[in-house]
Amino acid sequence: MPNFNDILILLPEFYLVAAACLLLLLDAFMKPEQRASLHWLSILVLLVAIYLVIAGQPDFTATAFGGMFVRDRIAEILKVFALGTTAMVMVYARPYLIDRQLLKGEFYTLMIFAVIGIMLLVSAGNLVTVYLGLELLSLSSYALVALNRDSGLSTEAAIKYFVLGALASGMLLYGMSMVYGASGMGGVPSLALSHLHDVMSYTTAPKLLVFGLIFMVVGIGFKLGAAPFHMWIPDVYQGASTPVTTFIASGSKLAAFGMAYRLLEGGMGDLSPHWQMMLAVLAVASLAIGNLVAIVQTNLKRMLAYSTISHMGYLLLGLAAASPEGYAAAMFYAICYSLMSVAAFGVILALARSGFECEEIADLKGLNQKSPWMAFLMLLAMFSLAGVPPLFGFWAKALVLEAAIHAGMLWLAIVGVVFAIIGLYYYLHVIKVMYFDKPAEGSLLQAKPDVPLRVVLSLNALSLLGLGLYWGPLLSWCRTAFGL
Repeated sequence: MPNFNDILILLPEFYLVAAACLLLLLDAFMKPEQRASLHWLSILVLLVAIYLVIAGQPDFTATAFGGMFVRDRIAEILKVFALGTTAMVMVYARPYLIDRQLLKGEFYTLMIFAVIGIMLLVSAGNLVTVYLGLELLSLSSYALVALNRDSGLSTEAAIKYFVLGALASGMLLYGMSMVYGASGMGGVPSLALSHLHDVMSYTTAPKLLVFGLIFMVVGIGFKLGAAPFHMWIPDVYQGASTPVTTFIASGSKLAAFGMAYRLLEGGMGDLSPHWQMMLAVLAVASLAIGNLVAIVQTNLKRMLAYSTISHMGYLLLGLAAASPEGYAAAMFYAICYSLMSVAAFGVILALARSGFECEEIADLKGLNQKSPWMAFLMLLAMFSLAGVPPLFGFWAKALVLEAAIHAGMLWLAIVGVVFAIIGLYYYLHVIKVMYFDKPAEGSLLQAKPDVPLRVVLSLNALSLLGLGLYWGPLLSWCRTAFGL
């Protein structure tokens, strides 16, 4: 039976569920002219949730509901940044949604339910909690992608996402069932990740365990968007409305890292010699496909989609190290990537107009002449994504490469460096278009006069420079979470 301590440990999650239900009721009874207040209420809900996560974090690892839910420093960091990036997405999304008459309560409640899924996923202490969090995040994401019902592209993207997501969830569930069955051979079967970790060394069915592990890695690879399980990313990024794409590119990657860590280290740690090489192969494939295919893209959202695939390759470098140093570097990278991607898509949202999506790289021609500040913010985002010093992205790449070298995978670090140089091309191409090409006739490249968007976007992009110069405190926070 749950007790009061269990409720306190899950207080941020319970609070968000109650707030999402209240927002649904308010939306149902609000007049159309009052509905704009729902936007600020939703952002306030997320900011209060950040406070609850930080203020209620115990000094030790706490569990609830018989170990199904874990509250520790790792979960705290991931939740804070997931809630923070979602709040930024909401700020950026408002003018875009108003222009297209999509400012509906469903957008905000679905976003909050998706964040609850992320929070459950990064705090999972049980296979059931992993699957519950994953499905809550996935189902909310499918609905968000299909939110623009008048767009055939959005509907097509949502169907592809749903079908491929269901296939990946089925594979993950099948792998979990194999691992659960194997854990009972030589001991008592259990769904608890801590118990699975303990029985790995003496189970009498190691082949069944490895078989289940393969399917679990497939599920993780899909959620990360790592090659060869990346086929959904370009279509979903292009087809979804830009605010939804921004959320999928940022918050869901933090969730995917949390899921990978909980399943692989928390549940299958003793099998690390097996999954290390699997992750290394996925990393190489992601780096190669992501960077090489991004070069030929003309659509900005598709280019950023393939960029995401390559960045997940770098994140996998840290996970493949299978050490506290590697996990801290991978979490640092996930946080860095979420901030970079929100900034890049934020500029697109700031420039988009009704009838002008600003989705083609050619749409940015002459941006520096039309809107120099927006061009500068996009330059910071592109250089950081490329890993140019002294921006934030450089240190994130350096740390995962260092973790791979310390884990004895020098060859993998060399592959990472080679593809980092190749990846410079398509980021520099965007900068060249903004600064050296002339704007097209009748160009709409003017930033929206939305003050909250401009202020938050400026702080977001400038933080990439600030964190590049003062990245030590954040890294220390990540390292402390893993006992370093």
